[in-house]
Amino acid sequence: MKQILIVGAGKIGAVIADLLSACGDYEVTVADRDGDALGRLETALPALTVETLDAHDDTALSPILANKYALINASPFGMSARLAQAAAGAGVHYFDLTEDVASAHSIRDLAQDASTVLMPQCGLAPGFISIAAHDLCTRFDTLHNVHMRVGALPRFPSNALKYNLTWSTDGLINEYLNPCEAIVNGERREMPALEELEHFSLDGDSYEAFNTSGGLGTLCDTLKGRVRNLNYRTVRYHGHRDVMKLLLHDLRLGERRDLLKDILEAAIPVTMQDVVLVFVNVSGMREGRLMQETFARKIYSCSINGTLRSAIQITTASALCTALDLLVEGRLPERGFVRQEDIRFDDFMCNRFGRNFMIDGVEPDSASTGGECRTM
Repeated sequence: MKQILIVGAGKIGAVIADLLSACGDYEVTVADRDGDALGRLETALPALTVETLDAHDDTALSPILANKYALINASPFGMSARLAQAAAGAGVHYFDLTEDVASAHSIRDLAQDASTVLMPQCGLAPGFISIAAHDLCTRFDTLHNVHMRVGALPRFPSNALKYNLTWSTDGLINEYLNPCEAIVNGERREMPALEELEHFSLDGDSYEAFNTSGGLGTLCDTLKGRVRNLNYRTVRYHGHRDVMKLLLHDLRLGERRDLLKDILEAAIPVTMQDVVLVFVNVSGMREGRLMQETFARKIYSCSINGTLRSAIQITTASALCTALDLLVEGRLPERGFVRQEDIRFDDFMCNRFGRNFMIDGVEPDSASTGGECRTM
């Protein structure tokens, strides 16, 4: 069995540990400096090992990394470059969930000389959204517009933000403040977060969407010179964006991130009753005609291995576990920087973890046409 080290025992790290330890193919060690989080994890998932670790301490990290197949970073985005460097130095594959653009760029530079795989951005957005979008893009002769929309929303909103905390508060604040990559009229640009507000409906429900940072992953590089317009926006219920602009800009809490984090975590409860919305729309020319194809999906919270998990936990953890599985199976490059769009959509959806993105156990043959999942 492959030995895996997960750094971070939080909302997503716990589910990654559950999925991998339960499948029978991985020996899992979870490391965190929070003894209480490790204690809860050890009680719930006895088939794994826990280690108290301050990941800032390189001398403590090195012995835990010894003989591991992969390091999975499920800690805050600020740890990404440090842990990627430690994994590369130890000859260990590296995966993370970061939406932080600067961290992903530093890992890409580090990967040029690495003997193992360094694969950041393995979650939902960035992550799965790039896989679905790239699959649609391959069906066009020339591309006009690629629009990617993702939201993790409470099913029963009950506050002025119409939002509940479902994942990293640090990551949420980061993506609401940092510049957003896009391609506009064929030119790569940085757009301000929280801007370009739009409204749309899906399955009879109304939403708003606006710029947030990091969701495109590496698609700006991959599609540069091929697409006229490429953008990513986060989906929320109506009114959320305006309240966040008040907090971040008018009250200047964007300049005091630690205080804003404390306020949000003290006032906004976590919910397990959520829905993840994924929407990709691609238009372009095919066989001389202007065509459009769309991928839309809603994933809800449910029980996995006897424990209720939120939709954002399920989708984020399953996406990373799928990437790990595909590397083990030889379906990804064996070294260097690996992009999300290097994963074939069919490979992802027919993977045992990727099937958590299916509807009622059935998945179309592609991101746009009907049919049952093919046996690989």
